[in-house]
Amino acid sequence: MPRAAIFVSVLLMALGQAWAQVIADPSLLAEINQIKAVDNHTHVGKVVAPGESDRDFDALPCDVIEGGADTLAARADNPQFLQAWKTMYGYKYNDRDPAHVKELIAAREKVMREQGDNFPAWVLDHLGIETMLANRIAMGRGLNNPRFRWVPFDDALMSPLAADAVADTPDKKVFYEQEAKLLKTYLSQAGFTALPASLDDFVSNVVAPTLEAQKKAGAPAIKFEAAYLRPLNFGPSSSAADETEARRIYAQYAKGGQGPRTEVLRVQNFLWRVIAREAGRLGMAVHIHTGQGCGNYFDLAGSRPTELESVLDDASLRKTNFVLLHGGAGPYTHEIAVLLSKPNVYADFSEQDALLPARPVSAVIREWLEWYPEKVLYGTDLAPGAPQQDWDVIGYSTNQTARQALAIALTGMINDKEITRERALQLARMVLRGNAMKLYQIH
Repeated sequence: MPRAAIFVSVLLMALGQAWAQVIADPSLLAEINQIKAVDNHTHVGKVVAPGESDRDFDALPCDVIEGGADTLAARADNPQFLQAWKTMYGYKYNDRDPAHVKELIAAREKVMREQGDNFPAWVLDHLGIETMLANRIAMGRGLNNPRFRWVPFDDALMSPLAADAVADTPDKKVFYEQEAKLLKTYLSQAGFTALPASLDDFVSNVVAPTLEAQKKAGAPAIKFEAAYLRPLNFGPSSSAADETEARRIYAQYAKGGQGPRTEVLRVQNFLWRVIAREAGRLGMAVHIHTGQGCGNYFDLAGSRPTELESVLDDASLRKTNFVLLHGGAGPYTHEIAVLLSKPNVYADFSEQDALLPARPVSAVIREWLEWYPEKVLYGTDLAPGAPQQDWDVIGYSTNQTARQALAIALTGMINDKEITRERALQLARMVLRGNAMKLYQIH
């Protein structure tokens, strides 16, 4: 054959293979859709009374800062939101006419009244989710064990000192104010009206009892949103000199005053490791936000997963399991694939299935599965919103994206003869439920 013909033939074959990789095998997708999932990361809403609001869904809610741009998939015209309305609430239209949306909201409110406190579980049934990890300040009506497992926020325990020197953007200033409010709650629950005078007292009488109470309440993990507050580089393992210096700095500023950035971060670094170590002792995993975040001032470089290497390689923390939430969403997903080699590191693709459609998410999932499939977790990152696009509708969309992406990834691996169809279903069950059940000892 002429060289040009050979080139065209090879190119067409390559394009055919690439096209096949982005089309999920229908029968495989159908089986994946039947798997009852364990959702690793959500900000699920509780059932509220008329006139009541729910602000416990996030310690650092994005709606308290200047809003950033939405990706195409996250915008209100995503066709999957329309499909959610039809599937869950019998929406009869193919448009978003305001009059029709009013009918939708009325239909949803009717279901909520009929379901009462069972509404969150009703949503889970429609999404094919068996167990949901609820990342919230506190649980509430309808969010009951065993279907909902609490994942509390503990950045406030890392931030006892005034952090004006660290709050170098408008967003961070607002977020540190939110953490100060939560710290007051933790102090009050521990019987304090102000910070204990010494760092050792703070650890013994506030940090440790708070984590123990969270464990007793059934939390399988705790959560850090530290990337919204500061870079994820928590420095090298603490030496005796570092601990002595942290005690000095804490004692100097515990009663007030503004410490310089380096000193505030030094105390935070020390406390972060203390909290992570205590969580591991109690058998709770540590969830950490990595990758893209909300707002117009988010420090993407500071959220880079490899910033955590000194923590992930810390021998004193090897009994603590770390889950890198969102899997470095954006530019850092490749780094996650390799970090999964560490024995106590896991990652989920939550947020990615909210920001992007199935095809690009499938490429991330496939890469991770080709590295360390035992470490990959499913997550929807659903969160509250307007009635027509509340956590249930967002969850429907991200769940559809996640399962479609998983099916595309596995189909490509089958087509390339990397795995058998039987192995593909085994991997799907691992990602959707098995890996999380093992990590969190869910029975």
